[in-house]
Amino acid sequence: MRNPTDKLVVLITKGIESELSSVAFTIANGGLTAGLKVSIFLTSTAIDLVRKGGQSMTQAAPLEPLAALIADFQQRGGTIWACPPCVKSRGYEQADLLDGVVIVGASAMHAEIKEGAATLSF
Repeated sequence: MRNPTDKLVVLITKGIESELSSVAFTIANGGLTAGLKVSIFLTSTAIDLVRKGGQSMTQAAPLEPLAALIADFQQRGGTIWACPPCVKSRGYEQADLLDGVVIVGASAMHAEIKEGAATLSF
């Protein structure tokens, strides 16, 4: 039996075209409020959520605008990881992404899971 953990990993594959990206960040922020250490791993079109300016293109009412959800998540200590091949395939570099976003492989996410992190995917 695994020990309880205070970690949550949220995998997001949906980008600015989907309301699920806003739902995912709303739930991730809720995790922070609940006292969890929350990390988000972005793949596929979700990379566009952290491309500078990309997040300003989405609001799924009645949720807060995506840009505000992401800013709140980062300001409250949440970690955002971006999949290296997904970043590269879109022609982006670190300078194209929001400050604080870490381009790192799935091993960062796997390490959290091995330590017992709960997982959600959108």
